[in-house]
Amino acid sequence: MPDAGEKLYRRRVVVAGKVQGVGFRWSSRTRASELGLTGWVRNLPERSVEICFQGELGAVDEMEDWCRAGSPWSRVLSVSVSQEAVLEGEKGFDIR
Repeated sequence: MPDAGEKLYRRRVVVAGKVQGVGFRWSSRTRASELGLTGWVRNLPERSVEICFQGELGAVDEMEDWCRAGSPWSRVLSVSVSQEAVLEGEKGFDIR
């Protein structure tokens, strides 16, 4: 997590393609943890995956790039990105 003086950024990303049943959520949690991000990831009914993450800008940008590439077994066809309000006190990165 960033130091007290660093600004936090939060993004919500919806990834479509072959992203369910291929380790995408588990891989995204691993990558987010490596980058020091907090947030969550979940499957959506239409077979896409939604990821919401926050942290230092460089790490948030790297995670967005990772979402565009996906896990080794996934095939990303489209990515939708939106900015979100930062959540104070969020800890860890959860799979929902």
